[in-house]
Amino acid sequence: METIRVIIIDEQPLFREGIHTALEHMKDCVIVGESTSAKGVDELVRTSNPDVVLINADLTSADPLEIAQQALQIAPRTAVILLVPSEDEERLFQSIKVGIAGYYTRNITPEDLEEAIRKVSQGQYLINNDIMLFKPQVAKRDFKQFRDLVTEEVEVEKEEKELSSPLSSREIEILDYIARGNSNKEIAKSLKISDQTVKNHITSILKKLSVNDRTAAVVYALRHSWIKMHQE
Repeated sequence: METIRVIIIDEQPLFREGIHTALEHMKDCVIVGESTSAKGVDELVRTSNPDVVLINADLTSADPLEIAQQALQIAPRTAVILLVPSEDEERLFQSIKVGIAGYYTRNITPEDLEEAIRKVSQGQYLINNDIMLFKPQVAKRDFKQFRDLVTEEVEVEKEEKELSSPLSSREIEILDYIARGNSNKEIAKSLKISDQTVKNHITSILKKLSVNDRTAAVVYALRHSWIKMHQE
């Protein structure tokens, strides 16, 4: 059983203690560091090599989303869970832009938090499911609207660095179709291949990128400039 390494970033001692108590029941989890402010978080992430970073959105010393972004820049495979005091649609979508994997109100149960930590540590983007439950009307927004949310950040990252892709040209092409909002059947029809071939390619994409769903794969590809934005 692999141990899940967790960092807690929270100014409130009582809340931190509550998280400690909740995670003590996880035999596969260990808290490798904690911080009460933004100061020193970069070094903490570098030295602790966490799998998951838990951030309380009520921080007063710094913007929690900026802290999350910094952590992800230092350790891109680290998963960030943001714990918020209340539902906030704007903060939710800003969290998507940053790349946060889990977004929960602080009344989450210990059992649900444990499950979330395990899932995000395995590469799942639970924030996608949260949108469905938290704001059903938001789920109706198509991929074009979602892409618009990350356009600015992706363009900046593209200027700064361009990483080579582990995907084949066909896999990148299929990801591009997915980003346009096409279903497997529509992709198969456009590329004149079978539905099963499309499924096989998607399975390969998820495996190569170590992600668990199509949306996470698209976000990953956009952030690394393997596919481009489309103005439709």
